[in-house]
Amino acid sequence: ASANSSRRTLEQHRRINELLETFELKDLALRKPSQLSGGQKQRAALARILASDPRLLLLDEPTRGLDSRLRVSFYEILVATRKRLQAPIVLVTHDLEECFQLAETVCLMDEGRILQSGCKNDILHKPASVQAARILGLHNLMPAKIVHLDPGRNIGRLSVPGGEIEGPYFPGHLIGDAGFACIKKTDVAVNAPSTTRSKNSLILRVLNADTSPGGVRIDFQGDISATVSEQEFRKLRDFQELSVKVDGAAVQFIGK
Repeated sequence: ASANSSRRTLEQHRRINELLETFELKDLALRKPSQLSGGQKQRAALARILASDPRLLLLDEPTRGLDSRLRVSFYEILVATRKRLQAPIVLVTHDLEECFQLAETVCLMDEGRILQSGCKNDILHKPASVQAARILGLHNLMPAKIVHLDPGRNIGRLSVPGGEIEGPYFPGHLIGDAGFACIKKTDVAVNAPSTTRSKNSLILRVLNADTSPGGVRIDFQGDISATVSEQEFRKLRDFQELSVKVDGAAVQFIGK
């Protein structure tokens, strides 16, 4: 019994030292929690949990309160933890970036209801409802009506503010159905207006332009926006209307 107890103790010490090394806490092992920084406290809390070999790990907004630099560092630790831990990890977060950096499967919830669940890429590129798309905040939702469907050629055409746009066939819908054209903001290009109109180009009135660290966000009539660099915006800012070109392959229709 004594030998077994000694082996268990040695194994525990080995496990603790391994976790201290993994979470870069070895030099801080003798400090009290009050002597640790915010990022160090987060790492120490996770190391303590893992020391017990949990069968399920629940993380509730684990990077709340950390600055952007510490967040990135902690994301790397969590990804490494996910790879080595044999138990499932459930992450609860309001941070979209955190969710899609860390998760493999996503469950999108609103007011206690599941809106959509599945592979994170499917949810990113194909939100199942207007509500899901709005929560993600990555898509333009333009009021639209189906005006043409051709399953043989895999074509669907929508009437939207400023003209018509063409995308893949919209299965399960009929000509005349009203809803929304759902287009990722990164699939929209902005140019100076031209006398010649190409497919999926709309001439839209500029409503607003806001500068942010990521560039200049331009809001147009028809509930569509796009972000351009400050250099690009300087060439466009004198126009009241601009040409907005949509990537046809990225057009999705969501019914009301």
